[in-house]
This record gives sequence, structure tokens and C-alpha cells, in this order.
Amino acid sequence: MVANFLGSLFGGGAASRPAAVPGAESPAVDTAADELTVTAAALEELRRTVLARGAELPPLVVSQVLQLTDILRALIGYIGRSGASTEQRVLLNAVITDYLPSPLRAYLMLAAGSRRDDSADTTVLLDQFDVLYSTVKNLDTQVRTGAITELAVHGQFLRDKFDIDGLHLEGR
Repeated sequence: MVANFLGSLFGGGAASRPAAVPGAESPAVDTAADELTVTAAALEELRRTVLARGAELPPLVVSQVLQLTDILRALIGYIGRSGASTEQRVLLNAVITDYLPSPLRAYLMLAAGSRRDDSADTTVLLDQFDVLYSTVKNLDTQVRTGAITELAVHGQFLRDKFDIDGLHLEGR
């Protein structure tokens, strides 16, 4: 009742929210897969934008963005098959939807003279992409080694639980 009153004061509130149905929650895996699909779509849109506007960009800028998108596309595929932590998926999404396109959009708004190969603005953008490249490579390494570490820990758990090293055939 109080929620309905507050909702009427501030527009919406509890009255406009759908009621929660027990058992209707989707598993976290589906949510992660959906987020990964949205992230992959954003990456492909960024790639298409760079290719479409490539004539407005120095070749080195196009090359670095495409190199980053290639690494990110492979990483998305790996995460889709093997999974990643929430933090890793959030960082991946932030790189694709903000850290990479934002400076690129700002750069594209500059005058054509500022977008030359040897301009100070191009140097700043390329430096930003170098930082992003090392961040993306680090994320890639973390995701891939995290899966290996997790598998090793699981293997150790199974070895300890079932005393695999202590199993012997009768008479031996």
C-alpha cells in the first residue's frame, strides 16, 4: 500500500513493476549469454563503422582498431564456449561499448586536418589504442589462464575426493 502511494507520487513505482513469479527467473548462464550476444553485436557494429569510415581515418588507426576487434571477437568466442567471470565480462563489454568507440567517435569529430597520420591528435589516439591493446591482451590471458586454473583446481578436488592416487588393483 505504501509502495503504491509512493509510486503514484514519483510515477511508476511498485504498481508498474511486473510481479515476480517463482521459478520464472532465468538462469545466470542465459543472462551471461545474452550479454555476450549484445557485446558481440556492438563489436560488429564498431567494426562496420570503422570499415565504412575508413577513408576518414589514417591507415594506422584503422589497422589498430581492426586488430583490436579481431582479438576481441576471438575472446568473445572463447568466453561463449568456456565462460568468464562477471568482472571479465563487464570489462570486455566496457572496452567494446565505451573505451574503444568513445575516443574513436571524438577523433572522427575533429577537422580533417587534425586526422592526418602525423598530427598530435592521431598520436594521442594511437597511444590510447596501445593502452587498450595491452588491456585486451591482459584480459585475454586472464580469461584463458583462469579456465586452465579452474580446471586444475577441479581436477585436484576430484583427485582428493576419490583418492585417485591411492587406487590400486587387487594383488598389486
